Amino acid sequence: MSTTVESPGQARSAGLSYQQLLDGDTRPVPEVLRKVSPFFVGAEDVPVGRYTSRAFHDLEVERLWKRVWQMACREEDIPRVGDTEVYDIASLSILVVRVAPDEIKAYYNACLHRGRQLRSQAGPTNELRCAFHGFCWNHDGSLKQIPCEWDFPQIDAGQWHLPEVKVGRWGGFVFINMDPDCEPLESFIGELPSHFARWPLEQRFKEAHVAKIMRCNWKVSQEAFMEAFHVVATHPQLLAGIGDANSQYDAWGNVSRAITPNGTPSPHLSWVPTEQERLDAMLDRRLDQPPVAVVPEGSSARAVAGDASRARWAGLLGPGRVELCDAECNDSIYYTLFPNLHPWGAYNRITYRFRPYGDDHTMSIFECMFLSPFRGERPPAAKVHWIGPDEDFNGATELGQLGRVFNQDTFNLPKVQVGLNTIQKPGVTLALYQETKIRHFHHLLSHWIG
Repeated sequence: MSTTVESPGQARSAGLSYQQLLDGDTRPVPEVLRKVSPFFVGAEDVPVGRYTSRAFHDLEVERLWKRVWQMACREEDIPRVGDTEVYDIASLSILVVRVAPDEIKAYYNACLHRGRQLRSQAGPTNELRCAFHGFCWNHDGSLKQIPCEWDFPQIDAGQWHLPEVKVGRWGGFVFINMDPDCEPLESFIGELPSHFARWPLEQRFKEAHVAKIMRCNWKVSQEAFMEAFHVVATHPQLLAGIGDANSQYDAWGNVSRAITPNGTPSPHLSWVPTEQERLDAMLDRRLDQPPVAVVPEGSSARAVAGDASRARWAGLLGPGRVELCDAECNDSIYYTLFPNLHPWGAYNRITYRFRPYGDDHTMSIFECMFLSPFRGERPPAAKVHWIGPDEDFNGATELGQLGRVFNQDTFNLPKVQVGLNTIQKPGVTLALYQETKIRHFHHLLSHWIG
């Protein structure tokens, strides 16, 4: 497989570029997909210690997690006044509370008496009462009750408000920031809202939420889902219907994006699949299964899949809906908002989040949420389905065929962690273009860690 040019950071795989593929769409293509913003800051390796060092993990806690905007939950996780969500990150715990119908606050999740965690799990409350000795706060963080108040003359009730952390909201997500001097969420996320104006995430509900505990650093887990470079070795069954090496990678501020075309063959192939073979691979059809759909003479896999997708979404998107083009219906448009939130564009339901598992730098949590459009009253948000470190995704039937792909992905990752502890070179070597999102992430991480 050859490249188009040889300049560092500018080389691209031979074959159709993503922008050329858009030229053949059967519908008008939205401007957001025509944006091109390549990112290149050099070819340096990423230090291995970022994945293996306890000291680096501690730096992340102090200089990243205690200072950066991060998604804590969805608004529909706490729909009613008094509903709470517990967001844990490394050694820290934050309690998110709906205080009023349109007001959400977040507090450090610790009793001001002797430090017990106020709540260890999500759920509705009438008050925020510590289960150890009964100290109690109102939903707005004001002190409600001190048991044996006569024995605490040193407490000024007016000063014993639960310490708050900053809260921001976008796209139905609730973000928190522990830095009282942080920049506003609106400036941190930059132009991300304009990218999703056509596909509003706030008009979704959480249909599924699966969280798997991984035996690897959170960045190892996250980076496996930031490129299509791994498809040729990890998901070979998809190659007839995925333009993996023809993906487009872009970055803006704290946001990066990859677009991987589907219904078009991989440039790795030495043969040319038929349109039917492209569609079968795109739909991950097994050899013992009949075709899910048939490509008529003169049509294409992308057009057939696009028509099916438009018909499927028509009832849910309702009157006045946008006319989705084939690219919106078929392609994988996956964003990353630094440091760890990965919403997918168009009406692909996927959103990922990655974070450390407790305070262990060798373990992580990989979460996949399905955010689905709806009509009428918002359905209740799905509860989290936890998968242990030694379980696979076969039991997560709510993910459909995606669970099979995740099994292929996550099979590699504990072995990556072992390899990083073993490798006899100081850095991880990344591609200059196909691993743009990973390079962009580490560029920002370097800024935060200092």
